[in-house]
Amino acid sequence: MDCIFCKITDGSIPSRKAYEDDKILAFYDINPQTPVHILVIPKAHIPSVDFITEENSDTVSYIFEKIPKIAKESGITNGYRVISNCGEDAAQSVEHLHFHILGGAKMLEKMA
Repeated sequence: MDCIFCKITDGSIPSRKAYEDDKILAFYDINPQTPVHILVIPKAHIPSVDFITEENSDTVSYIFEKIPKIAKESGITNGYRVISNCGEDAAQSVEHLHFHILGGAKMLEKMA
């Protein structure tokens, strides 16, 4: 498979890890949009939110159980956003399910 996030997961592409266990990997985005910008991905390849099923939804639930811990350990203590882009029109740039944790600064109330 030619998925950059799968290559990051298997270690063939290095990353600055924020958290890792047997199910998920969280790493700092190389092009941060906020002072703290972490991507959280399942180690199993799921292309996007459109591919969440009854069989793999436990992994997504697990990610959301870990996000508060990852945010806190990364120094985000006053709020953050969690975003997942799904599909071309939403600017999904890597076809591997991922969630952006964005924080470390006050954000606008409305999103464009």
